[in-house]
Amino acid sequence: MAPPLIQLTDIALTFGGTSLLDGVDLAVGAGERICLVGRNGSGKSTLLRIAAGLIEPDRGRRFVQPGALIRYLAQEPDLSRHATTLAYVEAGLAASDDPHRARHLLEELGLTGDEDTATLSGGEARRAALAHVLAPDPQILLLDEPTNHLDLPAIEWLEGRLAQSRAALVIISHDRRFLEKLSRTTVWLDRGRARRVELAFGAFEDWRDRQLAEEEVQQHKIDRKIVAEEHWVHGGVTARRKRNVRRMAELRTLRQQRRDYRAVQGKATLTVAEAEASSSLVIEAKGVSKSFGDLTVVRDLSLRLMRGDRLGIVGPNGSGKTTLVSLLTGTLAADAGEVRLGASVEMAALDQGRESLNPTWTLSEALTRGHGDTVTVGGEKKHVVAYMKDFLFAPEQRLTPIGALSGGERGRLMLARALAKPSNLLVLDEPTNDLDLETLDVLEDVLAAYKGTVLLISHDRDFLDRVVTSVIVPEGDGRWTEYAGGYQDMLAQRGEDLKKRSARVKTAAPGATETAETVAEATAPAAGKRRLSYKDKHALETLPGEIAALEARQASLAKELDAPDLYARDRARFTELSNTLADVQGRLAAAEEQWLELELLRSEIEG
Repeated sequence: MAPPLIQLTDIALTFGGTSLLDGVDLAVGAGERICLVGRNGSGKSTLLRIAAGLIEPDRGRRFVQPGALIRYLAQEPDLSRHATTLAYVEAGLAASDDPHRARHLLEELGLTGDEDTATLSGGEARRAALAHVLAPDPQILLLDEPTNHLDLPAIEWLEGRLAQSRAALVIISHDRRFLEKLSRTTVWLDRGRARRVELAFGAFEDWRDRQLAEEEVQQHKIDRKIVAEEHWVHGGVTARRKRNVRRMAELRTLRQQRRDYRAVQGKATLTVAEAEASSSLVIEAKGVSKSFGDLTVVRDLSLRLMRGDRLGIVGPNGSGKTTLVSLLTGTLAADAGEVRLGASVEMAALDQGRESLNPTWTLSEALTRGHGDTVTVGGEKKHVVAYMKDFLFAPEQRLTPIGALSGGERGRLMLARALAKPSNLLVLDEPTNDLDLETLDVLEDVLAAYKGTVLLISHDRDFLDRVVTSVIVPEGDGRWTEYAGGYQDMLAQRGEDLKKRSARVKTAAPGATETAETVAEATAPAAGKRRLSYKDKHALETLPGEIAALEARQASLAKELDAPDLYARDRARFTELSNTLADVQGRLAAAEEQWLELELLRSEIEG
């Protein structure tokens, strides 16, 4: 049997007096497909960084086969030391590597290589980071949440690329479908220890549940035996006989085992503060259209959303999903048509961005919005520490700055803030980002029991299949079509049409918007190539700066709007800022769409 490419032996690491890793072993052989799973805070990312050689453990040994090339994808990659995406990717290449591979991968991922790393969106940064780790063709890929910020076409492209790769894979991900397709072995990081099972992720969860059930039975037996032995002690024992001495020693051993036992971390207790039921009709859109300049994002959309419906909105990044939600919820005015909200609709929203949270706030301030030490949930006051426990935060984290929280903890915090507001319409934009699989299970159960209506933007196919009752997808040229069922049901209903569209538009990059031009090319006979006008060339040069300025303006407005007491202190200012933010978001979406449209045209013209 060939020796492993990476071997971690007896790894231990302690943070703040708490043992995060305690005697962990991990071996990665050539071509293996391993998924690393565990609760948020169990040390998955830390273990991956130790394997990458970025962290020194307190104890243990790391061995890497001489000459084995390792590439590590961080959960939040840092591109700041490089001016462009191409420079960043090329920095990961060795002298013997093919330099053309860097640009080729960037183009496959929908980037040109000329993007300024300081102005990248989350999805663009993630795609550049993927090109950086894939370009050298490493023997080992250590991937921490590789699907974060990617749209569905990019996720499916990545699945195909990794499936064909000869590299050994160690993957951390909350995307069940992604893990099911790529993993063959599962390593479960649980209470400081790692357990390896030669099962793909699809079979792992049933195995894990059986293990936990057996452990619970075993602990129950120990508890009963301790009670029985204590009854014997209370009945009178002299400890003079050897038998009595032995039984007392066994009782001490049992008590020590009970003290040393680390129970499984409980599940999050997610509850939605529900408002009074809305009318049966929640949202009705009739002939709604919305354009930004020459780009039509929504064209002649008619839709009825009834109480209890769960509508999933899917599509490539930049296809107008957020614009569609803004139209349906009345926060953005349509150019034509009418949107009517039903009576007594109370909306709560969870946006995709975590940056709207002030990093200097403490966890308590973020939950109470700076007022006292109680949280109002569904009209009832609850102490902030008790509410924190519901979302798996320890009491001592009450004064922890938000900037020090992990991605998963920030995700739970955003959920805690959104779900505390009474609602009968939940608008969730990528709620699954950074959440562990167990918390996702709880969120699914909560949404299933929620009596109101849900609008959900997500790229998590498994989550969509488990939660939504219908899916709406962009078909190009501003057209949107609703399909009954989840994501897989949508694919089945589109059938051959989807396959033909994929074949016809094969030049469109994963994550690229299906604009009016790309759809027209897919459905119309080939025509003479367009040329870039002077106006188009000028726009290509100036739009990135305009987009960066709009993004900065959007962040500034969002930060000011997030002030806890703004609405009560200055309602007129709150309304003014809200309207300005909606206008900036619309202009930003239009600028991004225009830039992408022109970039695709330039790529086509240049071959």
